[in-house]
Amino acid sequence: MKRRVCIAILVMGFSGLVAEILLLRELLIVFSGNELSIGIILANWLILEAFGCFFPGRMVEKSKNKLETFAVITILFSLSLLIAVFLTRSLKSILGISIGESIGLLPMFYSSFLILLPVSILHGALFTFSCRIYSMFSTQDASSAGRVYVYETVGTIIGGIVCTYLLIPFLNAFQAASGLAMLNFIVCLVLLAPYWKTGLFQKTILVILSVLVFFFGYLVFASQSDKLHQYSIQAQWKNLNIVHYQNSPYGNICVIENQGQYIYFLDGLPTIITPVPDIPSVEEFVHLPLLAHPEPAKILILSGGAGGIINEALKHPSIATIEYAELDPLLLALLREFPTPLTESELNDERVQIKHVDGRLWLRTTPNKYDLIFIGIMEPSSLQANRFFTKEFFSLAEKRLNEGGILVLGAPGSLTFLNEELRNLNSCIFHTLNRVFAHIRVIPGDGRNVFLASDSQEISTVDEVQIVRRLDERNITANVMVPWHIEKKLHHGWQDWFANFIESSTQKINYDFKPLGLFYSIAHWNALFAPAFGQFFKQFERIDLGIIFLLFILFLLLYFFLRSRNKRFFRAGIPLSIVTTGFAGMIFGLIVIFTFQSIYGYVFSWIGLLVASFMAGAACGAMLITRGLARIRNGLKLFIRIELAIVCFSIGLPVLFFAVNALVGGQRAIVFPRMLHLIISFICGFLIGSQFPLANKLYLKNSASLSGTAGLLYASDLLGGWLGGVVGAVVLLPVLGLSGTCVTAGLLKLASFIVISTQPQSASVRR
Repeated sequence: MKRRVCIAILVMGFSGLVAEILLLRELLIVFSGNELSIGIILANWLILEAFGCFFPGRMVEKSKNKLETFAVITILFSLSLLIAVFLTRSLKSILGISIGESIGLLPMFYSSFLILLPVSILHGALFTFSCRIYSMFSTQDASSAGRVYVYETVGTIIGGIVCTYLLIPFLNAFQAASGLAMLNFIVCLVLLAPYWKTGLFQKTILVILSVLVFFFGYLVFASQSDKLHQYSIQAQWKNLNIVHYQNSPYGNICVIENQGQYIYFLDGLPTIITPVPDIPSVEEFVHLPLLAHPEPAKILILSGGAGGIINEALKHPSIATIEYAELDPLLLALLREFPTPLTESELNDERVQIKHVDGRLWLRTTPNKYDLIFIGIMEPSSLQANRFFTKEFFSLAEKRLNEGGILVLGAPGSLTFLNEELRNLNSCIFHTLNRVFAHIRVIPGDGRNVFLASDSQEISTVDEVQIVRRLDERNITANVMVPWHIEKKLHHGWQDWFANFIESSTQKINYDFKPLGLFYSIAHWNALFAPAFGQFFKQFERIDLGIIFLLFILFLLLYFFLRSRNKRFFRAGIPLSIVTTGFAGMIFGLIVIFTFQSIYGYVFSWIGLLVASFMAGAACGAMLITRGLARIRNGLKLFIRIELAIVCFSIGLPVLFFAVNALVGGQRAIVFPRMLHLIISFICGFLIGSQFPLANKLYLKNSASLSGTAGLLYASDLLGGWLGGVVGAVVLLPVLGLSGTCVTAGLLKLASFIVISTQPQSASVRR
C-alpha cells in the first residue's frame, strides 16, 4: 500500500506542475505575453496553495476516511482545471476588454487570482493530506513530511519535462487537461481498490471514479476534447473568422480573416496585417531612414518585416540584400499558408534572405555589416521586446553598421497627449541611444516617434531638400511620402520640440538586466487605460537600494528592541526563515526566467525545463537532508549555515549571470550558456529545498501534529513565494534590476539569519 501512496504523491506533484504551466501558458496569451505576469501568476498560485495547505488541508486530522477524501479532492482539482482553462479563454469578454487590447497589472492580479483559486487551493490541500496518508503507512516522524516533499518534487520534475517535450508541442490545453484528469482518476482507483468491500462510501467513490475514467477516456480518445478547444477559441475571439490558432514554442499565433484581409495576432496582440497594412505608418518608418542614407545596399530587419516593411524597402533600387530575422518559423509558415500579393512579393524576392533566428542572437553571431538596421518592434512592452531597446543591444548594433550606417527604431508618440509617462519612455530610449551613438535624430509623430541613430553626422544635417531629391532620383512611388509631407516631417522645429518634450524627464538608461524601458512602457499603458492605478504604479520608480537598506536597519532595530522586552516575542524563528527562503526561492526562479528571456528571447520554449531543473535541485536538497536527519546532531546549526549560504548565493548570483551573458558570442557558444542556466537553476533549488525537511525536524520538537507542522511550514514557504512573485516581478526586477533584486533578497535572508542566530535553540523551535 505504501508504494501506491508514493505513486499517488508523484502524480499529485506531476499534476500540480502540469496544471500550473497549462494555466500559465493560457494566461500569458490573454496577458499579451507580458513576462512580468509570470511572477504575478506564480505568486497567486503559491499563496492559494498555501491557503489550501494550511486551512482545508488541516481537515485531514478530523477526517475519518482520509484516502477517500484525498480522492474526492483530486476529482475536484481535475475538474476545476478544465473549468479554469475555459474561463481563461473567456477572460477578456468577462472583463469587457476588446480584442487586441492589453490587460493592466491590477486586472492581471485579481483575474488570475480568481481563475487559479479552486485549482490551487485544492492542490495545496492535497499536499497536507499526502503527508498524513503517507505517515499512515510509514514511520510518523519529521522525515515523513520531508519524503512527501521529495516525492512531490520528483513529480514536478517529470511534469516539467513532459510539458516541454510532449504536452505543449502536440496537445492543446483541453486535451492535456483531460488526459491529466484521466490519469488522476486511474491513480485514485488503484489507491482505493483494496477498500472496495469496506463500506458504502468507499464503493460510491470507486463507482464515481470508474465513470469519470470512462468519460474522460471518451473525451481524449474520441477527440471530444478538441471540440471543447474549438468552442472555447470561438468564445475567446468573439466568433471572429479564425482561420488558424496554434501554440508554438515561442508563443501563440491566431490568424483572423475578414473579406480577404488577414490579421496575425501574436500572444493576443495584432502584429502583421495583410494585404493592406497601415500604409502611412509603414511608409514613414521605412522611407525616411532609407532616404537619409546616400546609397543603402544591405539592410537588416529584426522582426515584423513581413506585411509592408520589406515591400517598401524593396522599392529602393540600390538595395542588394535584405536580411530578415524572425524567431518563430510558424509565423512565416502561416504567411505562406495564407498568401497575399503583398507577402508573396516580399518573401519570394531573391534579394530577401530569411533567417529563422532571434534577431539579437543573429547580430551576435553574424560577421555581416549593414547600411541600415530596422527594429520592427514598436516598443519595449515585454522583456522579449525590451532587449531590442537596451544599451547592450545598441552597442551590438553599432558594431554591425557600416560607416555612415543607421539604426532605426520606433516608440509610442503623440503630438497632443503629452503625459509624464510618455515623456519618460521616450527620454529613456533617447538617452540610452545617446550612450552609444554620436548622433540621434527623432521624427515625432502621432502614434509613433521614429528614432534614427548613427555615428555619422549626416542624419542630423540631411534636410527635406536632399530627401525629396533622392525620392525623385530613386523614382519611388508612395501614397504618403510626397514632398509636402516630407517637408512637414523634417522641419527643423521638430528637433527643438522633442528636446523640450523630454527636457525635464528621466535620464536613466535601459539595460538588459535593469529593464527600465519595460517599466516606463507599462507606466505609459497604465496612464492611458488605468490612470488611478497608474498614479500608484509610477511611485515604484522611487524605490532604490538606499530605501531597502534603511528598511533592513529599521527591522533589526525593532527586532532587538522587542527581543529585549519579550524573550518569547520571536518564537516563530523557523517559520520566519522559511518565509524568507520562499521569497528568495521565487526571486531566484524569476531571475533565471527573466535573464534567459533577456539573453535569448524564447523562454516560453524552455520554461518547463527551467522549472524542472529548479525542482530537481529542490528534490536533491530535500532528499539529502531527509536521509541524514537521524544522524544530524545539531539541526539548528546546520539550518543557520544554510541560511548563510543562501545569503552569499544571493549576492553572487548577478556575477554568474553577467558571466553567462558574456559567453554568448558565437554559434558554438550558445548551447553551453543555456546549460549553465539549467545548472544555476538547479543550485537555486538545491539551497531552497534543503531547508524544508530540516525545518520540520526543528519545529516538531515542540509540536505534536505532524500534518499541522508540515502545513504551517509549507504555507510559510508559499507565502514567501507569493511576496517574492508580486514584489519581484512588478517592482524589484524592472526598477532595481538584476543586481538590486539579488541584494534585496540577500538582505531579507540576512535578516532572518540574524533572527534565528540570536535566539536560544529552545525558543527557535517552540510553537
